[in-house]
Amino acid sequence: MTQRDTTPSHDTDPDRTERELSEALAALAGGVRAAPDAYRTARGEWLRRERRRRLVLAVLIAVVFTLATLIGLWVLNQAPSDPGVIFSGLGPSPTWPPC
Repeated sequence: MTQRDTTPSHDTDPDRTERELSEALAALAGGVRAAPDAYRTARGEWLRRERRRRLVLAVLIAVVFTLATLIGLWVLNQAPSDPGVIFSGLGPSPTWPPC
């Protein structure tokens, strides 16, 4: 059987809810005890993740730069060695300024 509060409640406004919630959270927080070196451990883990992230980013940048350079050199090497039409030297030379 559950027990009900049969007294009239005069304090039903939002302030009561806020006060009760605050008291409940304060009681809950009062029971929490952090390990003495919790901050140092968390900071160390964060720094390791940050170093790893920077290392991965640096390696990724180096790989992309190397691939772009190699692809560019390969494309330049595929160009035909014979001179094109523009640089053939054949045909009349233009005169400047036009007469």
